[in-house]
Amino acid sequence: MENPKMKTGVERTLKFVAIVFAVTIICIALYSTAFSSFGLAFLRFGFSSQGGSQKELSRVLEGASMKNRTVILTTINEAWATPNSTFNLMMESFRIGHNTSWLLKHLVVVALDEKAYSRCIEIHPHCYFLTMQGKNFSHEAYFMTPDYLEMMWGRLKFLRNVLRLGYNFVFTDADIMWFRNPFHHFYQDTDFQIACDNFNGNTLDINNAPNCGFNYVVSNNRTIKFYKLWYRSRKRYPGVNEQDVLNRIKGEAFINKIGLKMRFLDTTFFGGFCQPSKDFNQVCTVHANCCKGLDNKVTDLNLVLRDWRAYTSRQNEQKVETQPARWSAPKKCSV
Repeated sequence: MENPKMKTGVERTLKFVAIVFAVTIICIALYSTAFSSFGLAFLRFGFSSQGGSQKELSRVLEGASMKNRTVILTTINEAWATPNSTFNLMMESFRIGHNTSWLLKHLVVVALDEKAYSRCIEIHPHCYFLTMQGKNFSHEAYFMTPDYLEMMWGRLKFLRNVLRLGYNFVFTDADIMWFRNPFHHFYQDTDFQIACDNFNGNTLDINNAPNCGFNYVVSNNRTIKFYKLWYRSRKRYPGVNEQDVLNRIKGEAFINKIGLKMRFLDTTFFGGFCQPSKDFNQVCTVHANCCKGLDNKVTDLNLVLRDWRAYTSRQNEQKVETQPARWSAPKKCSV
């Protein structure tokens, strides 16, 4: 004879299982709907990279690093990342330069907004989404505006973090064209070396006018302390950008006290619109400095790429140069 209590227990168990099953089906349906709408964005952007986590940064740096823990870094926002803007021009310069295309696998692109990050991952394997206290840096940040200053100081803080993680880096603005491998012209005994708006011929002279858009920094205790001092100095000079602050502190006793070795790079190799390199046979990089306005930069950098292609075409055809090659730019950019 069947036990009524046992039957009741079985029925309750079956009801419980049925309820759990139904709830599970509903959850799966809701999840599928949500995933169909947002899943692609999640896969493309990634949870940790959107938050700018340390773990994600370490992963990206490790993936791009050379054997000696050196990476190349650049930063972009939506304005600079749009098709045919500076980011695309810089990437093109790597591809058409002399022995520079291999350097792209060591380039980490740091995006300052979601659209810039989305654009980066469409064309490049090493992208990192850096957020800065909820700020929106998607638009063009005009020189010395509050957004510009926050972007520059946030960038400096980020670079210090890269040093603390034990990585050397070449930082390059996205409006710099790469035509030759710059590592051949870096000094081996130097902690911090930086390009110049104007170079006076002496790499050790602190009276050179540095430009923070291009520098090579070795990770060690000296550079970490230096970047800490540099970042903290923004409070001593409110309303001033990081480049002007560097000019004010580069001769301070603290630099000698920590033993930092600093050099300024020759514009023969690392030129720009302020002081163009006059020798196509030696130039490594060309910077759209001394130039206001993104459209002006794009116009003149296209001229730079055109000049370089013409130069390399003549070199490939082994044509004799009747006169030294000259840059067509700057034109739109005021010097």
